[in-house]
Amino acid sequence: MKRTIALLVAALALAMGGAAHAKSMTLCRAKPEVLALGTTLPISRKAIAERKLLRIIALGSSTTAGYGVSNPAFAYPTQLRIGLEKALPGIDIEVINRGIGGQDVEEMAARMRSEMEDNPPSLVIWQTGTNAAIRHMPLDKFDKTLRGGLKLGTSLGADFILMNLQYVPAVVAVADKEAYEKVMAGAARDYSAGLFRRYDIMRGWYDDGMPYAQFVQLDGLHLNDFGQKCIGKLLTRSILDALTGP
Repeated sequence: MKRTIALLVAALALAMGGAAHAKSMTLCRAKPEVLALGTTLPISRKAIAERKLLRIIALGSSTTAGYGVSNPAFAYPTQLRIGLEKALPGIDIEVINRGIGGQDVEEMAARMRSEMEDNPPSLVIWQTGTNAAIRHMPLDKFDKTLRGGLKLGTSLGADFILMNLQYVPAVVAVADKEAYEKVMAGAARDYSAGLFRRYDIMRGWYDDGMPYAQFVQLDGLHLNDFGQKCIGKLLTRSILDALTGP
């Protein structure tokens, strides 16, 4: 496994060569059907209508923390706040970043209550799955832990969106990566949570001819500036569609 990842990272480094990272956000794209969350975010809608407030907690690992970006403002939670503020004038938007690098689903589920009780949100974006896949967490354990976190979190009165795995070399090398995707999709469905299909979105970039160097750092795992900003932009679109749709 380690050898496979090392080879993929080496290939990525070679592919990058001396080319500069393309920065244009015109390349940030996804098909509308992939961006559909599968939820109307009823609690968030109510908070906006009654209190003119949307408080979001971004719970996750290094991606949420913004590991490796050249400017903290490029991390997807900050990009999400900026996008929502622009789209929802008159609404107080708070995005509280609770990303801790290296954490897995168990550690995040364990701090779910304290994070939500300290700053009761209307919406929680739970970014997970990548570390579980590359560390080969047993699927039944991943499923049980994820569902336990969703059960607790939804009982505390918030909408949830699960953000699934990244399509990056370190994940592509995992043989059963799609199984973790299926676990997350099933849990989202059973707990009426949204599913932000990050894996399919990023795979779409790659399949359309975008090189890994456009959106992944040299380690073959973490998103670069473009990747973070684009995920923030597309997540903003998904949330707005859910809030304003029928």
